[in-house]
Amino acid sequence: MYTPKFNHIDDRATLLEAMQTYSFAILVGPNGIDPMTATHLPLVVKDEGEHGLIEGHFARANKHWASLAGHETLVIFPGPHTYVTPALYTEDLSVPTWNYIAIHAYGTLELIEDQDTKNRLVEELITKHDPQFLNHWHAEPDGYRRTMLAGITGFCIPIARIEGKFKISQNRNAEERHNIQTAHAAGSDDERELARWMTRLIPALESQEGKA
Repeated sequence: MYTPKFNHIDDRATLLEAMQTYSFAILVGPNGIDPMTATHLPLVVKDEGEHGLIEGHFARANKHWASLAGHETLVIFPGPHTYVTPALYTEDLSVPTWNYIAIHAYGTLELIEDQDTKNRLVEELITKHDPQFLNHWHAEPDGYRRTMLAGITGFCIPIARIEGKFKISQNRNAEERHNIQTAHAAGSDDERELARWMTRLIPALESQEGKA
């Protein structure tokens, strides 16, 4: 991923938080005779290992899992993104751009087939997204749950390397960053998310600029 130095984020805690927040991700890799296929999946990202651990499951009918098993897989976590108008800049000679967050995580995909672990994967997704449904899941007949679990293939990906790009106007001057942050804070959901990250990350950048 093309990442200018000022957009590069390598802080482990920040990357894990972003992946956990924007956890509907894209798994990219070969699929049979196709050299490249993408599968969109909700994932659970855990603070385990050097860079973190990714867990999830495929529909068993989606044979992409068979091609990825045992191979390096790219997992893309797309975060919020938004247009930035040059009307917010102080420089007349400016062009529009796009701010966004994106994280690329790489690791070897390992399959999970045993019933108990697949059940845990499902329960962790339910707990994250719909905790009130968990008791209902537990109350389902055993035969029904076994049938549902038989229809999925679980996996985990220990993250071997990771790239984090937070393009939040770090290359603009302080006044322009303030203008962009103010406009984002009053805008769409994605704009407000990016304003939140600007609030957290830009002060450290400005502090470094002040010491330069």
